[in-house]
Amino acid sequence: MALNDTYGVRLQQETALGAGAQIALLLGIGAAVGLGPAGWLTGLAFAFALWAVLSRALQRSRLSSFGPANRVTLGRATLVGGVTALVAESFESAPPVTLLVGLTAVALLLDGVDGQVARRTGTSSALGARFDMEVDAFLILVLSVYVSTQLGAWVLLAGGMRYAFVAAARFLPWLNAPLPPSFARKTVAAVQGVALLLAGARLLPHAANLLIVLLALASLVWSFGRDVVWLHRSARTRGAVRTPAARVRVPEPAGR
Repeated sequence: MALNDTYGVRLQQETALGAGAQIALLLGIGAAVGLGPAGWLTGLAFAFALWAVLSRALQRSRLSSFGPANRVTLGRATLVGGVTALVAESFESAPPVTLLVGLTAVALLLDGVDGQVARRTGTSSALGARFDMEVDAFLILVLSVYVSTQLGAWVLLAGGMRYAFVAAARFLPWLNAPLPPSFARKTVAAVQGVALLLAGARLLPHAANLLIVLLALASLVWSFGRDVVWLHRSARTRGAVRTPAARVRVPEPAGR
């Protein structure tokens, strides 16, 4: 077997182990608190989708190894799958809030650990950064669905904003340009998870939860708005630079 084939098999084994861990977590949740059809179907669908998307991404990235940082992110994704199953179950019955909050809290606490591991081990990659971002985005989406049953459908804006941005980028290609690193952007993203977790825990009065999520959503709108403005200005600047050059007339050779 060629060396590249060996690496490919190992990468597929990593994704298969991730799917197996997801099923094991669902079995544990089912044994501890019970899962109905909605929870099981949603959890299994998440496990299959994660395995399929990650396997394809690994094939396209041509990574030589999965890496310790991606294993941390895969562990976080497994926890998010458990949260997703519990949120789906909440539409049929009332799963223990403590378990849902506990899984979410661990997933949020591990956010950033994978980045530190990647930097310390020298295994940073574009795939790892994208994987981490997608797990964060999906967790916020799932939490917004859960909290929306308590505070109203407007909370879905927090979970759907990034996906709306991605959809808009299909029609406005300038939105696909890379953004400069921003500590504020990372902070706002982290605030969404914490705010939705607090509201989902239902430890505070309704008015306090409402205010917390509203402030978090306002910061998210500001963050996305700032990035869109920056991308638009950057696109206009690049267009202004290219346009004069395209109009320069090339001199004809002498004698013609």
